[in-house]
Amino acid sequence: MTAEKESNGCDNYGFALEGRFCDLPDKEVELDSSMDEDNNKLAYSVTDVPPWYLCILLGTQHCLTAFGGIIAIPLILSEALCLQHDGLTQSYLISTIFFVSGICTLLQVTFGIRLPILQGGTFTLLAPSMAMLSMPEWTCPHWTQNASLVNTSSAEFTHMWQSRMRALQGSIIVGSLFQVFVGFSGLIGLFMRFIGPLTIAPTISLIGLCLFDSAGNSAGSHWGISSMTTALIILFSQYLRHIALPFPTYSKDKKLHTSRVYIFQILPVLLGITVSWLICFILTTCNVLPADPEHYGYLARTDLKGEVIGRAPWLTFPYPGQWGMPTVSLAGVVGILAGVISSMIESVGDYHACARLSGAPPPPKHAINRGIGIEGLGCLLAGAWGTGNGTTSYSENVGALGITKVGSRMVIVASGIFMIVMGILGKMGAIFTTIPSPVMGGMFMVMFGVICAAGISNLQYVDMNSSRNIFIFGFSIFAGLAIPNWVLKNPKAIATGVIEVDQMLQVLLTTSMFVGGFFGFILDNTIPGSKQERGILSWNKAHEDDSSETLESGEVYNLPFGIGSYLSSFSWLRYVPFCPPGLPQSHEPKQPLGTPGSGQIIIGV
Repeated sequence: MTAEKESNGCDNYGFALEGRFCDLPDKEVELDSSMDEDNNKLAYSVTDVPPWYLCILLGTQHCLTAFGGIIAIPLILSEALCLQHDGLTQSYLISTIFFVSGICTLLQVTFGIRLPILQGGTFTLLAPSMAMLSMPEWTCPHWTQNASLVNTSSAEFTHMWQSRMRALQGSIIVGSLFQVFVGFSGLIGLFMRFIGPLTIAPTISLIGLCLFDSAGNSAGSHWGISSMTTALIILFSQYLRHIALPFPTYSKDKKLHTSRVYIFQILPVLLGITVSWLICFILTTCNVLPADPEHYGYLARTDLKGEVIGRAPWLTFPYPGQWGMPTVSLAGVVGILAGVISSMIESVGDYHACARLSGAPPPPKHAINRGIGIEGLGCLLAGAWGTGNGTTSYSENVGALGITKVGSRMVIVASGIFMIVMGILGKMGAIFTTIPSPVMGGMFMVMFGVICAAGISNLQYVDMNSSRNIFIFGFSIFAGLAIPNWVLKNPKAIATGVIEVDQMLQVLLTTSMFVGGFFGFILDNTIPGSKQERGILSWNKAHEDDSSETLESGEVYNLPFGIGSYLSSFSWLRYVPFCPPGLPQSHEPKQPLGTPGSGQIIIGV
């Protein structure tokens, strides 16, 4: 750590981006140069260790940034698992996904890609999971839709939802083994040769588009509350993101003073949910919202699951197999594989973006292979623990690096520890279940919209003046919406005579992202077109892999605790896809590397 960092600490780097929006120079040229200099300046790069208090503060911030995406997944899954009226079990699922996300984050930062990138639940596995649970044998009985008929402590109800969870767990565990194999074998490079923007764009876009029903149902329980939540998130994330608020801070040099914090840019989703949640609480206390379950707006009340907080234990310790022995179905595994492939493609892009924003060299092949393999291991752990989901790299936390200008992986280590603690505190998960349905619906409206737009943004590499590309993207999107919709309305139309094949086709053809991605992949690789027209050249340039090893690259990406140095003594290990080639290590202190970073944050992708 440099002397400058020790003296300045949190007040200059962790919070304020001084000189960016205040103290404007007299000349426009000086303004532009000063802004460029600030944008290029990193407080701490990947291998640096910030002060402990800065690690805690920024680690907590990263957890709160991922908050919306992490809790949304179990709350969406709970309906397909017949748990919409069982708040206590929902709290256990939330605690479990926080706990596993923390473990996977520590594994990824320590032994995986070794970049400051946070792991959490993934929407790419949510779509095939919902498709699997929509099959006739897993459709929830009608009596589970009525809260007055549900006895959450009965053996019948427990068996009903746990059997669905175990089937989902088994499919995720087996599907994740494929990701482990692709990562540690180095096959991810082969995959990326045939997958371009015209495959990725419809695949990612359809993740958001296919969830419109969940967003609409939640928001429609009270459009006033959901619209307010959406408006608040838009206000904070778009209109007020450049507004800095003064916060009291302390440093040895300046003692107690104020620093400017871009709080709206950092935590727009959390702030929007909190304000709407508080307003719902006030309206509930004043009996403005209806108390009759039959009346419109009843689901906006905050006291519907109030007993859950009292019933939830203070401490809970999630463990593998807590819902019973997982079961495996061919249909579920094939559907999960489609989500796993999409997750791997996303993660490779996240690795390169994270390296740029954290002041690290481009990730070499062995680090990417190891990162994908560890993500597969994380999905396996998530399946074993019973989150009903897997794990992947979080894009919004990569964007947060550009705001804080702190790229140290020790901050993400603190985030992982914080999420594990949140998973152990049972009351914390119970509190999240009391968020009213329309508040979550308002968040879904923004989150799923941004996911859809993030997929479409991949078309920036493609020549969209080409009729070929317009046809491929348009047809892939439309087929990804039309075919699953028809199959869901006609579930008996698929009858090959083999039950396992019927189930597999049912899951695949009702998974929008698979249908759209499949047509995009086939058409893009068979219809004649130049690499420049297809966007392959621009895509490869933006995600090019620097396979040459340097001392700086070794310091960032080699394995920790002397493992890399030990393995380098075996010359044959250089041919193992996930092992570094064994360059000598530098023991000289490394200066922070300054690279340009974006000041925007993507919400909830």
